[in-house]
Amino acid sequence: MIFSDFKGMIFDLDGTLIDSNHVWSDIDIKFLAKRGFEVPSGYFKTVSTMNFNQAAVYTNDFFKLNEKIDDIVQEWYDMALYEYSNNIRIKNDVDVFLKKLKDRDMKIALATASAKELYEAVLQNNDIYDYFDFFASTDQVKLGKGFPDVYELACKGLELKPDECAVFEDIIEGIRGAKLGGFTAVACLNDRFIDDWDAMKTESDYYFENYSQLTI
Repeated sequence: MIFSDFKGMIFDLDGTLIDSNHVWSDIDIKFLAKRGFEVPSGYFKTVSTMNFNQAAVYTNDFFKLNEKIDDIVQEWYDMALYEYSNNIRIKNDVDVFLKKLKDRDMKIALATASAKELYEAVLQNNDIYDYFDFFASTDQVKLGKGFPDVYELACKGLELKPDECAVFEDIIEGIRGAKLGGFTAVACLNDRFIDDWDAMKTESDYYFENYSQLTI
């Protein structure tokens, strides 16, 4: 794929730009263990497409916690903010790739399910915040990552059309949502969702495991 053919790039955050999946696994484990539950199979993947509020509603209903949604969200947020502000690092060569894009005057947007305070903290802590021209999150749109809404918002923010943008995602739902919106979908393969690799390779327009594989 010749990335210089595009005018804009839209990136997911968790698992695509940053190595944060382990953080959310730890949060899930600690949060549910405190309430006497283990993390069920498929739980992490399900909530990864949701914003905080959606995930809190789902979790509260699924485990019949009968807790206040705001309290769940705040507990998750407090656990996550420290990690995003201090410990989470970008994936190898992400900064190099972003710099190459900006050197070619490419417009870059973020399309994430993470809260603004989290994505700002981790991007700033890793010195890549200034590469981005626009930020979109799923709490700004009606539907989550299985749909094109957040990518369409990011695209609009870049003042581009879907066929002028490539969307980078690490989950099959994100790939499908991008394709539904008419975007070129690029799959970032990581071990967290290895069971979906075959589907991601088949349904995406391009796939890779390391940013060093990508050329401009």
